[in-house]
Amino acid sequence: MARGDQLGRQWRIIQTLISSRRGKSASELAQELECNPRTVYRDLEALQVAGFPIYTERVDGKNLWSLLDTVKHQMPVPFSLTELMALYFGRDMLKVFKDTAFYESLESLLQKVKTTLPPESIKYLANVEQTLQLSIKPYKDYGRFKEILNRVTDAALNHRTIEIVYYTMSRKKETRRKVDPYRVWFFDGTFYLIGLCHMRNEVRIFALDRIKMLHQTKETFKVPEDFNLDDFMGSSFGVYQGPPIPIKVWFHPDVAGYIKEKIWHESQKIHQRDNGSIIFEAEVAGTDEIRFWIMTWGSKAEVLEPESLREEVRFEAERMARLYEGPIVAEKSPAYGKAEDVRDLPSF
Repeated sequence: MARGDQLGRQWRIIQTLISSRRGKSASELAQELECNPRTVYRDLEALQVAGFPIYTERVDGKNLWSLLDTVKHQMPVPFSLTELMALYFGRDMLKVFKDTAFYESLESLLQKVKTTLPPESIKYLANVEQTLQLSIKPYKDYGRFKEILNRVTDAALNHRTIEIVYYTMSRKKETRRKVDPYRVWFFDGTFYLIGLCHMRNEVRIFALDRIKMLHQTKETFKVPEDFNLDDFMGSSFGVYQGPPIPIKVWFHPDVAGYIKEKIWHESQKIHQRDNGSIIFEAEVAGTDEIRFWIMTWGSKAEVLEPESLREEVRFEAERMARLYEGPIVAEKSPAYGKAEDVRDLPSF
C-alpha cells in the first residue's frame, strides 16, 4: 500500500469524525472510504497512537468512534482540531512571504498552533507533509522590499497619501508621483499597490518592488465608498487594464483538456468541437496579457477574433522566427531590437 494512500485515508477519517455528531461505526467509515473494515481499525489504532483523542462507545448495539475536540478548550478561539492542523499544515503556502512582516506574524501564529497539538500529532503531520507539498513559482524575494511593503501597508491602513519614485518597466523610466493607497494586493507572486495616482488623476496599479523611494505625507484621503477591487479589475486577464475586448481562440485537441480543466477568466465560455478541439471565448481587458498566454501554447492555439489580436500574435511569431534565422542575439548588431521593432507594453 502506498504511504500516501494511507495518510490520505487517515486524514479523511479525522475529518469525518470531527464533523459527525453521533460518531461513526467502523463499517460506516469503511463504506465511505471504500475500503475493508479491518483497514479502518488499523487506521483508527494508528491515529490513537499518534495522539489523536479518538474514543469509542457503544450506542444502540453499535461501537461508534468519535473524535474528542479537546483543542477547543485549550485556546480562546473557536478553532477545531482539524482547522488548527490545516492551518499548521498550510504553512508551505506562506513561504512566498518570507522575510516580510506578514510571514513573521503568520509564523508566530503557527508556532502557537503547534503548541496546542500533541507531539505525536506533529510527527504525524510531518509524515503527511512528505506526501503532499506545495510550491509557488515563480515568486519574488520580498525580503529585499520589506521596508517598502511595511510602509505602504501602514499608509493604506491610516489613509495617508504617499509620494513615490516609481520605475516603469516598459518605458525604462522613473517618475515622481503622489498616490492615495487604496489597497495592497497580492497576485500571481507579486505585491501591488492600487490607488489614486494624482499625476494621472485615475486609479492605477503599481508593482511594489518597482517603488524606488517612498515618503508618507501628512495628507489624508478617503477611499471612495463605491470602490471595489473586483469591479476595478473587471475583465482583466491578470494585472493589465484596458477596454473590454471579446476574444475567440481555437485550441488543438492535444491541449484542449488542459484549457477545459481550469477557469482562466470569469467570462470564459468553452465550445467543444467534434474533432476534439475547442473554441475559447472571453471578454478581456486589453490584449497584451491574453496575447502572452496564447503564445505559451505555441502552434496549438490560433486566434480567431479579433483581427487586431491575430495580427499582434502573427507579428510576434514572425519576429521570434527571425531570431532563429541568424546568429545568436548576443552576436548580432547592437542596432538589433531597436525601438521601432518592439511594441511597447502599457505601463502600470
